[in-house]
Amino acid sequence: MAAPGKRTLITAVDIGSWKISALIACLNDAGELEVLGTGQRESRGVRRGFIADMERTEMAIRETVEQAERVAGSNIEDVWVGFSGGNQVSDVVSVERALGGLRVEQTDIDDLLELGRDSIDPGGKVVLHAQPACYTINGNEGVRKPEGMHADRLGVDIHVVMADGAPLANMEACVRGAYLNVNAIIAAPLATGMACLSEEERDLGVALVELGAGVTNVSVYAGGVLLGMHSIPMGASDITDDIASAFGIRRSQAERVKCFYGSAMQNPRDFREMIEIVPNVAEGERSDGGKITRAALVAVICQRLDQILSRVNEALKELGFGAPAGRQVVLTGGGAEMKGIADYAQGALGRTVRIGRPRGLAALPEAHAGPAFATLVGLALYGHIKPLDIGGPGSAGGSKGSGGAKGGLWQRLMHALKTNY
Repeated sequence: MAAPGKRTLITAVDIGSWKISALIACLNDAGELEVLGTGQRESRGVRRGFIADMERTEMAIRETVEQAERVAGSNIEDVWVGFSGGNQVSDVVSVERALGGLRVEQTDIDDLLELGRDSIDPGGKVVLHAQPACYTINGNEGVRKPEGMHADRLGVDIHVVMADGAPLANMEACVRGAYLNVNAIIAAPLATGMACLSEEERDLGVALVELGAGVTNVSVYAGGVLLGMHSIPMGASDITDDIASAFGIRRSQAERVKCFYGSAMQNPRDFREMIEIVPNVAEGERSDGGKITRAALVAVICQRLDQILSRVNEALKELGFGAPAGRQVVLTGGGAEMKGIADYAQGALGRTVRIGRPRGLAALPEAHAGPAFATLVGLALYGHIKPLDIGGPGSAGGSKGSGGAKGGLWQRLMHALKTNY
């Protein structure tokens, strides 16, 4: 593929527990964000979203990006990185200041955002994102652009995402160790929602469940903003391990059996359909192989899915996701590619469930168009849109620095993140 010349490239890197993937894109002549190249490697140094082996993770990142560069015919230096670990939590901080009926100027908005940033209490965590969600005029909500309006009181709701500092520093160190600059570290639920959810869904209220390999992220949107998130240290790789343990086979074969024959829904024919397996025997021992019924395989899968979806239900209740008519769940991530999982999740959660596939990019390869690559696509979209972010290692933009005790704590945490790895 020809090099894009001087066009600005956007490169996304998704570092997951099962795979590390990269995507290079740029704006085409039609004004669309077009994919130029992709890469993918097995992730061998990440566990439950945390870096467990920095050297192997660095190598996998380097190989993944090099593969994408060869396809795109371009060299890249800066990347947008997704982050799903670190015990992420979110909150909404609301601040307000008096204007005395004057017209709102940009300086008033900047001062309000500084006040909001000073009001954030990280509680020992690092601020990953601090994004203005919506403004209020005299207590009236839903104002998107207050500049030019008259107000007695101007307020803003700021959505804040926080995470543990050490995992963030480890991830940034791995990316920089692969000779890449980090534009920003983005919370995976934010990126995934950008790729899978429509503006109307985010406004009406929707739960996004990303069933990854080692972590299942649950996030709730309403009023157009991400209101809360919860991480469950369990995912699709646990299903693979259950299959390997139940039938005494290797993980690699268990993954293959899960992908080719696995299903979340039982069928009467499953009791008659036989699947050949090769038992995991010691070196030098002989094995004539064996067979299992597909029904036995589905039973193992559903047992683990019951545990995961039970935890998802608990998370939704903690996040205040009620049960009015019309609210739905969007299921994405690599685990969402399993046959019949949408119907199974609908019964387990008691809500309408659809599979969330990435959208918004032109020339996206079919192999990367499934729910397993929603976060990767979302990272590219995030890098293109660059939503206003007033603080944190995930910042895509920001306002002027501020003083105050809380601002000082935030700055110290940021300094520690950048220098302490």
